[in-house]
Amino acid sequence: MKVLCNTAHFSFKTSVSANWFPSLLLPVIMALFMTSPAAFADDNLYAKNYQAQNQGNLHSLQARPEPELLSGNRRDDDNITMLESGHDLMGFSNFESGEVAPEQALEHGRAIQADKILVYVKKAGNTSPSSKMEVIKEAIKKGQSLTEKDMAAQPGKYRYYASFWAKLPPPVLGVHVIKLVSRPSSQGGDEPEAATPSEGVRVIAVIHGSAAEKGGLLRGDQLLSINQEKVNDAATLSGLVKRFKGNTVTLNIERKTEPISLQVTL
Repeated sequence: MKVLCNTAHFSFKTSVSANWFPSLLLPVIMALFMTSPAAFADDNLYAKNYQAQNQGNLHSLQARPEPELLSGNRRDDDNITMLESGHDLMGFSNFESGEVAPEQALEHGRAIQADKILVYVKKAGNTSPSSKMEVIKEAIKKGQSLTEKDMAAQPGKYRYYASFWAKLPPPVLGVHVIKLVSRPSSQGGDEPEAATPSEGVRVIAVIHGSAAEKGGLLRGDQLLSINQEKVNDAATLSGLVKRFKGNTVTLNIERKTEPISLQVTL
């Protein structure tokens, strides 16, 4: 199972305690974003480069939310942390620019009614104080002179990425899943071999405090069926969970190729 396919994030909703994950997501240090004329440009770069990722007009449950701005660490790990805490991805912004004030991210977060914003900032290009020093050393070695332009500090350029998240209502089951397919092998024939979907769906996140977590479902489990009815994709899972809501059901799963049955009250 090497290729991900149909990565529909299937979200059942939950609430989360106020105890956040400081080891993964730290409050944004405002000093990292130096104020400059670009910071107060008319165009909000986070809004201008925003790409919505949710088709259901996802937004905060609060009427007028004040988004929490966080500094991201590892994007993939942070995404899982957000899903496990009961949030879902609204969309993201990705662009390259000079110094941009964090207020721009907050302004756009308020406009789309986000609860949390994760911002990632990375130095763009290869110019750095160390590379500037190498130029000076090379000029001294060759007896060359340097101009004021050579010595002038270059404006900083950064790669910005921000993800915008909304807290979801309480869940029924409480998982996010994807459908996996196996990579087709090349047999040297004229017709390419079709990819084969795996049985069931892969659990990529279990929401904290949810029925799934209480029932023992873990990230990485392959969910095969509910009450002997096969789970073929996220849509099937959604329909089954709605049908069995309020009942105790049997989840048939595979965990590291071992078949397991779990009792979960929805």
